[in-house]
Amino acid sequence: MPAETTAAKINQYVRWGSTAVGVTSLLVIIRTLPFDVVTSAMNEWIGSLGWWGPVVLVLLYIVATVLFVPGTILTLAAGAIFGLLVGTIVVSIGSTIGAALAFLISRYVARGRVAELAKDNRRFAAIDRAIEEGGWKIVGLLRLSPALPFNLQNYLYGLTPIRFWPYVLTSWIAMLPATFLYVYLGHVTGAAVGADRERTTAEWAMLAVGLLATIAVTVYVTRLASRKLDEQVDQDQRENADTSKQSGSVATSNARRTVLLATIAVSMVLLAAYVSMNSGDIESTVTRWLGPPAVDATETHSPNPNGPNIDHSLLDEVLATHVQEGGWVNYEALRENTDKLDRYLDVVASAPWDALSRDEKLALLLNGYNASTLKLILDHYPVDSIKDIPATDRWDAVRWNIGGNIWSLNQIEHEQIRPNFKEPRIHFALVCAAVGCPPLRREAYHPDRLNEQLEDQTRIVHDHATWFEHLADSNELRLTKLYDWYAGDFLQSAESIPHFAATYSQSLRQAIDSEQDPTVGWLPYDWSLNSHPNRLPR
Repeated sequence: MPAETTAAKINQYVRWGSTAVGVTSLLVIIRTLPFDVVTSAMNEWIGSLGWWGPVVLVLLYIVATVLFVPGTILTLAAGAIFGLLVGTIVVSIGSTIGAALAFLISRYVARGRVAELAKDNRRFAAIDRAIEEGGWKIVGLLRLSPALPFNLQNYLYGLTPIRFWPYVLTSWIAMLPATFLYVYLGHVTGAAVGADRERTTAEWAMLAVGLLATIAVTVYVTRLASRKLDEQVDQDQRENADTSKQSGSVATSNARRTVLLATIAVSMVLLAAYVSMNSGDIESTVTRWLGPPAVDATETHSPNPNGPNIDHSLLDEVLATHVQEGGWVNYEALRENTDKLDRYLDVVASAPWDALSRDEKLALLLNGYNASTLKLILDHYPVDSIKDIPATDRWDAVRWNIGGNIWSLNQIEHEQIRPNFKEPRIHFALVCAAVGCPPLRREAYHPDRLNEQLEDQTRIVHDHATWFEHLADSNELRLTKLYDWYAGDFLQSAESIPHFAATYSQSLRQAIDSEQDPTVGWLPYDWSLNSHPNRLPR
């Protein structure tokens, strides 16, 4: 076998191996990074825009394309937020319009600057001549081939003879395979953002098969396109250069591409390794950026022992009747009889807020939050998750009356409770109607035994593997993400997160007393609705 042929085959094997390693590393990075936190934050923001949400993502994609910003993250987010169909449509529209604008900028606005960037690219010179002969066909092949980066192509085409509309139509069609691939990746890794739970083996198998099939088709099409493109470019180059020199030039070009792809693959592996080893720190950092606001908790309300008392008996009856052991709510039955819940919300609304004592206010806020959440679910029932409710109607909807004050659920939690009560146990008392939330008690919180109820509620959370696990043999501590999201609140009451949790775990306390720091990890947070009467108690 000729040496040139052997070298070509080696280059080919290295390129495909590098591609496989790069894709695998990308999956590891996406899966390890707190993609759910990022996409959840983006979903909250985009979801709050209603029908404007997809439009805004399209506009972001257009801007990113024109400014040479890689759109990978936006593509992945589109798959996680909108799903396969809508995500593909959103990205396809955004990338196509962005590519069209870059083309027009190159052709009519910044032609001189783009020409300066392209003049030293000998491969582009050959592609330019090939486009002059093959037109939209060469554009289509290039879109399917990694021969030139996507953002660079958009501007370079403005220098070629290709007409605008054939360019736009061809680009749109040819970009669809890669668009669908990355949207699928986003869907697999962040699937429906809100479904943060452990997937079954069957679900992962189906997602993996679909992903492998998508990658296989994309790679196959890309390979055919690259081969055809090389034939077109090589033919054009042979017509304009000596064959022997050109052969060496092509070999050198292929070798450079192989080295570049291998370098990228090695970099991806190193990045994946770094992300895997530092996933906890990265997730905590991202959570601090995008999670709930940090607060400086202080006790701001007077004990006022002579203040009025609020009657919470109506909520006691609602909870005792419609909440099962383990915190499961019978929403079907509650929906048929909302009278007591509605009357209790009227009691909450008419409470003399300013005259209430510290414990009366905290009990009113906790009960008002939980009762309002029940009402929110009933207003939109049936739903599979509270996150199925439009963002504008959910946690930021300013509609809940507590003591004559109209607040949103987020305002109740982040502006009224957390800053004004130095009490981190409230995070185990506020319930968001999800399986991953602490269980809803079958009784209201009462001022005269509030400390006792909060302590009992916190112990319940730390007695169940849904929210707390300490593996004594390996000293591994797995906690509900509430500890991660509200780390600052707990750290204002304890030396560290493990120290706070150790109050409710003898084995963890023994490990800490022995100066053995546990390895902290986070349990899955299941946003499924807490209405599963047939499931075993937690």
